Amino acid sequence: MSLAIQDLFSVAGKTAVITGGSRGIGEMIARAYVANGARVILTSRKAADVEGLAAALGPAATALPADLSQMAEIDRFAAEVARLAPKVDILFNNAGASWGAPFEDFPELGWDKVMDLNVKSVFFLTQRLLPLLEAAASPENLARVINIGSIDGQHVSPIETYSYAASKAGVLHLTRMMAKYLAPRHIAVNAIAPGYFPSKMTAGIEEHITTHALAATPMARWGTPEDMAGVALFLGSRASAYLCGSTLTVDGGYATTA
Repeated sequence: MSLAIQDLFSVAGKTAVITGGSRGIGEMIARAYVANGARVILTSRKAADVEGLAAALGPAATALPADLSQMAEIDRFAAEVARLAPKVDILFNNAGASWGAPFEDFPELGWDKVMDLNVKSVFFLTQRLLPLLEAAASPENLARVINIGSIDGQHVSPIETYSYAASKAGVLHLTRMMAKYLAPRHIAVNAIAPGYFPSKMTAGIEEHITTHALAATPMARWGTPEDMAGVALFLGSRASAYLCGSTLTVDGGYATTA
């Protein structure tokens, strides 16, 4: 047993797959893992973006562009990962989309697009990568699945993003379901529910809403890359080995105290 921080929180030598890995929270996680000695396999629908980040991160990063809202692409991506890596220690299901519209105008496209990427792909990509996760898993060294939810799955959003909020609530409960049934295979499944972090998605929120949210946040600031990195490294390391089906809310207190 070692209680040294370099052992408890190390991800060195591990292989992490990060979906939605070209920007925002995915990029924050990718940079943290590469900086701490892991190999990362990144995917995103936009090839130029994910390939550009992988090039910037260096030889420890590999880009595999894919549109994970499509089952055929999930299958192709999983096969490509298997070709590159004999095992996957950590899977970050981070890829996501949002759609906003008034209740009476909300379209079927805005429902299906969000649900397919935010929920369906989480389940089926994990299913397809299960053999690689099991190859990395042991009682002493668990494999990890870390699903990125949102505080919008925990509280009622001030924005009419019906499918997004429902999808993120679904992700958090799917996390609990997966955790129960994958734990016997030595795979720990947990989730992160971020609040406001700088990203393309949050940049599209109207200023009066973000101003109100900041005023209601006890820590009086938005999340930073360091905030996300710390949580992501914790969940991928020995330090979190007794967490199972947990959701870590990282929001400066906004949704959890309002």
